[in-house]
Amino acid sequence: MAGPAERPGSWGERPREVDPRLLEILACPITKQPLSYDRERQELVSRSAGLAYPIRDGIPIMLVEEARQLGEDEQQAAR
Repeated sequence: MAGPAERPGSWGERPREVDPRLLEILACPITKQPLSYDRERQELVSRSAGLAYPIRDGIPIMLVEEARQLGEDEQQAAR
């Protein structure tokens, strides 16, 4: 049996990259505005909605209920 670092998608593995063509066509489901890609956090960020949508196993999860609310410091950095 494989240990945690040996299983695909485990925390010991480098995150998958999102296809740049996909990033070009995705938009915030609330505001319909473009998203920015946060490679470090593996999130798609909607500054206009103040939300960050997670990317899991290379797949953007574009559900509002799965999104993280941006903190005040993150909102200020966008301005």
